[in-house]
Amino acid sequence: MTEVSSLTGRLLVATPALADLNFDRAVVLLLDHDEEGSLGVVLNRPTPVGVGDILGSWAGLTGEPDVVFQGGPVSLDSALGVAVIPGDEGPLGWRRVHGAIGLVDLETPPELLGPALGSLRIFAGYAGWGPGQLEGELTEGAWYVVESEPGDVSSPRPENLWRAVLRRQRSELAMIATYPDDPSLN
Repeated sequence: MTEVSSLTGRLLVATPALADLNFDRAVVLLLDHDEEGSLGVVLNRPTPVGVGDILGSWAGLTGEPDVVFQGGPVSLDSALGVAVIPGDEGPLGWRRVHGAIGLVDLETPPELLGPALGSLRIFAGYAGWGPGQLEGELTEGAWYVVESEPGDVSSPRPENLWRAVLRRQRSELAMIATYPDDPSLN
């Protein structure tokens, strides 16, 4: 089998041509990517459901908006916590994914993690790809792959994240940020 170069910790930014409504203008943080497949969460799909409505003990530790995000179309009945924790050492109940970004074990008492959290976001579900599936989508041009920044996880304006991530690129991708929502109106 061909070796897969890991994209863990990077962002997948949906191209305007991506036709899957689950990923229209999506920004996906890849939490795991290897020869067995890929797993990530969509960073810009807030739901109207408050964190306190689902995980009361974690309410108040998440940033604004204090809602659950739809992490993707897979396993919508499960929750993932993604947190940014500055520094070299993370607390018990947190596993580093990339840089300061990591996964929170939501079974850990929040009071153990709370003081260390720089930011926290709760996701219902995730986006997943089987072996080679993401690589196929990349070859087809469905996604742009760019570096993540810790602030992407906790953007207070998630509805603007797609444009913001593209705009900060130092390439022709920055111009894609101006792509209209409906090109037929142009």
